[in-house]
Amino acid sequence: MTLGELLASAKPALAATWAECMEASAAGVLFMSVCHGKERAHVVTVRGKNFDEVWRRAAQLLQAWLRKQGGAPIWLRVDVVHTVHAMTWQALKQAFATTKRNYFRHGIAFDAELSVAMLEEEIGAHAVLYDGNFSETTPNAVNLGLYGKYRHGRELHWPTDAQQPVWIFDTRAVFTDGKGLHTIEHQGRNRGYRRLPTWDTDRVRDIAATSTAYLARQVKSSGAYHYGWFPCFDRAIPTYNALRHASSTYALLEGWELTRRPEHKAAIERALDHLTGKLIQRTTLPGGEEAAFLVDIDDEIKLGGNAVCLLAMVKYTELTGDTQYLPLLEQLALGIVHMQDPATGRFVHVLNHPDLSVKEENRIIYYDGEAAFGLMRLYGLTRDPRWLQTVEQAFEHFIAARHWEAHDHWLSYCVNELTLYRPEERYLRFGLDNVRGHLDFVLDRITTFPTLLELMMAAQKMIVRLQADAAHAHLLEGFDIEKFYRALEQRARYLLTGHFWPEIAMFFRNPSRIAGSSFIRHHSFRVRIDDVEHYLSGYVAYWKYLEGGGRPAELQAMREDAVPEK
Repeated sequence: MTLGELLASAKPALAATWAECMEASAAGVLFMSVCHGKERAHVVTVRGKNFDEVWRRAAQLLQAWLRKQGGAPIWLRVDVVHTVHAMTWQALKQAFATTKRNYFRHGIAFDAELSVAMLEEEIGAHAVLYDGNFSETTPNAVNLGLYGKYRHGRELHWPTDAQQPVWIFDTRAVFTDGKGLHTIEHQGRNRGYRRLPTWDTDRVRDIAATSTAYLARQVKSSGAYHYGWFPCFDRAIPTYNALRHASSTYALLEGWELTRRPEHKAAIERALDHLTGKLIQRTTLPGGEEAAFLVDIDDEIKLGGNAVCLLAMVKYTELTGDTQYLPLLEQLALGIVHMQDPATGRFVHVLNHPDLSVKEENRIIYYDGEAAFGLMRLYGLTRDPRWLQTVEQAFEHFIAARHWEAHDHWLSYCVNELTLYRPEERYLRFGLDNVRGHLDFVLDRITTFPTLLELMMAAQKMIVRLQADAAHAHLLEGFDIEKFYRALEQRARYLLTGHFWPEIAMFFRNPSRIAGSSFIRHHSFRVRIDDVEHYLSGYVAYWKYLEGGGRPAELQAMREDAVPEK
């Protein structure tokens, strides 16, 4: 693809937008960003009144840069300034103080002509408003200096005078990869990302397949994963987590169930070989039984670690019919049983390896739900009553401890499985209470929080069965079904604001490494295998939901998004 071809694709859409923007602000400022995938996009800024002249000058600047660089561009994004607001540095800092970090969604300029200006995407990709020590938007002097050298050839500095003016601006933009032209949404919850003419089964499948492919590419030849990246500066996350290795492999299996691509299966098998050959250790329990434990860093045995190993290997067994892992599955399950108090049903969360002494009685509630869910999935495969009994004992503790108040997605998965075999009122009520009262949070949460979609998808399966169960349907009295489905569907769409579309990835240090992945915006756009895992699991479940018809027929007419986005 040549720059000329990319420009020809984008120009017609920007001509009308230019007139609209000139009417709104008369700024006449255009940002043109081009990327060949290996390094950050090169951005040029041109100001003027005549669109054709501004376009021509910007194109010339990019052509001159490309001649020096070599290589063909693959992505082009063009932003036109729509609105500009002047404010004092003090007022802007006050706005920062009430904005979650990396959620300041405007460009910033240091002069009225916007000759020294940062697009919103540049601000995020260079971490100039990010300090990991603070939860709110925080100016970063070091990163601003680095950005200034990269973009403007000189260090930039934040103002020191509280009354010094700065300019906040918003743009209208389009993006093209030569295959299609995408208008960038400029308002609402989905602003900053491509407008989608459809949000349907095929679209969700494409996102899930892309995420599967990304996660599969993270599996090295050794079977270990590239654990994750801080993409602003293309830094590898310098640690590892065996639990997340196993849980990400489970999500990869869910994705492969959808794609059935041989390279995805090959990655799964490498990851499982590493899991079973390097990370899981066998041991003899005090009672003489042979058990197995996932051993993590610092020689820790985490309850959740054994659980997600069960999930991955049960899923592999179901999808392939290969029974090689059945003996190991039993040993891992016995390891979980060893960590349960048979009198109360409560689990111990962390042991030391190899002596199995208790390191922490309680660490994180997720381990409880993971353990119960893993055992339920194994019970579904083997029908061994030991695993169902262990889960029912655990639920005695979960109910007594009011664990539903944590709104844990793993507990949602678990109770859905448990009620397949034990549709008892106390378990069904637990499953409803696990989402009841949490719907406003699901609707309004500003972060993507991908496990919320998993929570809702598992609960939806149980609710559908409950509606068809004459003996227990009364439990749904007072439960706002319409609001539940609205929250579920809105959360699924909102997750796309955490997808690394190329129009966002192009501004980061190594775009090709992260394009197609999923990020956590408030952690400096971090991409970690378990981040991708939760997006992927949620979208596979949502795809199945849409394939099954989506909302119940009686609620279809109540959908707010019945009309496709324009």
